[in-house]
Amino acid sequence: MVLEAKDGSLLGARISADGQWRFPQNDTVPIKFQKAIVEFEDRRFFSHPGFDVFAFARAMRQNIQNRSVVSGGSTLTMQVIRLSRKGKSRTVIEKIIEIILSTRLELKYSKQQILAFYSSNAPFGGNIVGLDAASWRYYGKKPESLSWGEVATLAVLPNSPSLIHPGRNRKALTEKRNRLLTRLFEKGKIDETTYQLALDETLPDKPHPLPWLAPHLLNRAFSENFKSGQKFTKIKTTIDPALQIRLNELALRKSNILKDNEIHNLAIIVLEVETSNVLAYLGNAPKTGPENGEDVDIIKAPRSTGSILKPFLYAMMLNEGKILPKSLIADIPTQISGYKPENYLETYDGVVSADKALSRSLNVPFIKMLQDYSVEKFHFNLKKLGLSTLAKPAKHYGLTLVLGGAEASLWDLTSAYSGMARTLGHFYEHNGMYRQDEFQKPNYLLKLEVEDSGKLSRQAPLLSADAVWFTFEAMEEVQRPTALGDWERFESSRRIAWKTGTSYGFRDAWAIGISTKYVVGVWAGNADGEGRPGLVGVHTAAPILFDVFNILPASRWFDPPYDAMKKMLVCKQSGYPGLDYCEKDTVYVNAKGMSTLPCPYHQIVHLDSTQNWQVNTSCETPSSMLNTAWFVLPPVEEYYFKMKNPSYVSLPPYRKDCELEDIKPSGLMQMIYPRKGAKIYVPIDLDGKIGRTVFKMAHRNAELAVYWHIDNEYIGQTKTFHEIELNPSVGKHKLTLVDEKGNRLELEFWVVAKN
Repeated sequence: MVLEAKDGSLLGARISADGQWRFPQNDTVPIKFQKAIVEFEDRRFFSHPGFDVFAFARAMRQNIQNRSVVSGGSTLTMQVIRLSRKGKSRTVIEKIIEIILSTRLELKYSKQQILAFYSSNAPFGGNIVGLDAASWRYYGKKPESLSWGEVATLAVLPNSPSLIHPGRNRKALTEKRNRLLTRLFEKGKIDETTYQLALDETLPDKPHPLPWLAPHLLNRAFSENFKSGQKFTKIKTTIDPALQIRLNELALRKSNILKDNEIHNLAIIVLEVETSNVLAYLGNAPKTGPENGEDVDIIKAPRSTGSILKPFLYAMMLNEGKILPKSLIADIPTQISGYKPENYLETYDGVVSADKALSRSLNVPFIKMLQDYSVEKFHFNLKKLGLSTLAKPAKHYGLTLVLGGAEASLWDLTSAYSGMARTLGHFYEHNGMYRQDEFQKPNYLLKLEVEDSGKLSRQAPLLSADAVWFTFEAMEEVQRPTALGDWERFESSRRIAWKTGTSYGFRDAWAIGISTKYVVGVWAGNADGEGRPGLVGVHTAAPILFDVFNILPASRWFDPPYDAMKKMLVCKQSGYPGLDYCEKDTVYVNAKGMSTLPCPYHQIVHLDSTQNWQVNTSCETPSSMLNTAWFVLPPVEEYYFKMKNPSYVSLPPYRKDCELEDIKPSGLMQMIYPRKGAKIYVPIDLDGKIGRTVFKMAHRNAELAVYWHIDNEYIGQTKTFHEIELNPSVGKHKLTLVDEKGNRLELEFWVVAKN
């Protein structure tokens, strides 16, 4: 099988089942080879009917004079017949049969077709059959690029294919070639300068290896397109050969660097957004070695996704109006049914806007977002986007689905992102309507015409253009922490939406980037799944991603789909739809965002005249109260938010003379760990005793002392920083917290021993 790039150049080939290097039938014969082979083998080819009487008579005379067969007098047409009837002896009867069949062949096919039959099937020495295979094996180029000296060499070979043996017969082959060149010159087929230059050309030393630019695509194309019983297949692909060569060189350089950390495998794919055509396909880094799995096609291999699915969840929630880009999402220590997600740096912001949660790839906010959206719906929509590897039901993955609990392939992921890019890019082109087939699989087979379903609808099939726009805007700002704890951001002169991902155990490093014209996907790691320290998407895959974009032509950014957006008043601090009493901003939001619930963080509080104390009717007359809007976070969110936002002003405490019976304890203090109903898995130490656990809570008034009780037994007190180390026995317990004002907080939890 032969694999060609979109310009017809050779990407690679597989040797045929009989061990021959044989290319599929080529109906075009280069004019140089045509002139050379006709002059050498059959000068009256274009005038005889398949059998040349004069050539046959000359051959008979030569054979009689030499008392042996020195010439067969066969025409090119007769040689085509002989090639098609392999194994037949060279007897007088067989010669007569060849003559008859040759005349019939001439009646059915044109001279050009017969020449094509000959050039595609003639032997060229060793296990090389046909002009195309010979051109690539001996000269490393396609037949149309051969010089006159090279053409003459190949023209004399089918007559004596053994002359090409490296190290032997070179003098005889040179003399035979030069005699043909002399005849071409004397007949005026070539000029004197060309003739002299051709005589000076050297013979090929040995067969060249065929181009091996896309071996994994070659194997994939063979398995997906080769039909049982076929002899030869030529597949023309959408691959850009210049880009493929440059990416092979890039991958080789980068792979040599990654090997220092025992990271042996690397995959890169480049898609054209408009057509979903594959422009470059690097299934694995070159020269990796069989011991490191260099034959594994990583592009189609399912691998743990890490954070690479987060933009899909963000876009889906925007699309359904469940969040706005600036909506605040809780970012606090979280434990859900024994599952405890953590952010990359194991720090928390208290609350963070949804777009920042995506750009910083914070894990905890996305777990909370997935809880709100539902795992089942996310799983269903991911499959609609084209993620074909989600073979298990949604409950198998659970909340880890958005953090790498599932596997996906680079093929499917780049396909889904290119579908998002087409949805946005076609919005104005189709006057605000949506094509229903934007999310289609990548294509590597060259098609003469691009298919268009022609089906347009006002309803987006999966994601709306405005949801995609806000997702790409957030992805433009993607940032990740470095090992030193600061923030690293890749700057580029061109606008690119990009996302990285790192799987659990540092086994997979991902980076995917999107522009208006291209989607680039990069994966780095080890094919056998071995994790390596430092194998992180932003450090390993992202630099390669930007190197690829630097090779690609720059393109303008997407036009904002204003026709699909709405202007909305939102609370400036929370990003939620504005209340009458919060400070507001007017912003563009996605259309479905108009149905987002109003701000939960702003409330009216009643202050005394000093504005330092909250009051109620038990201690102040309504006419003396100052009713003020206040941005109020729950105690735990506030605890972490204040660490990074010193300007945050906590809600003032109640004045001492006010009665607080109507104040809910949950508004004053809240457990950070454990949460209500939690199961605490505590390790058993070497001495057989149960390990200790740190209990932690937040109080809105840090100056108040809090008294801790377990199962009604007093344990101790805390103030300001409410943390205490305890080791309750295995089983069910009740924790009671009482502050010095008498406010209580109670919860039950379970302790489970873990060996």
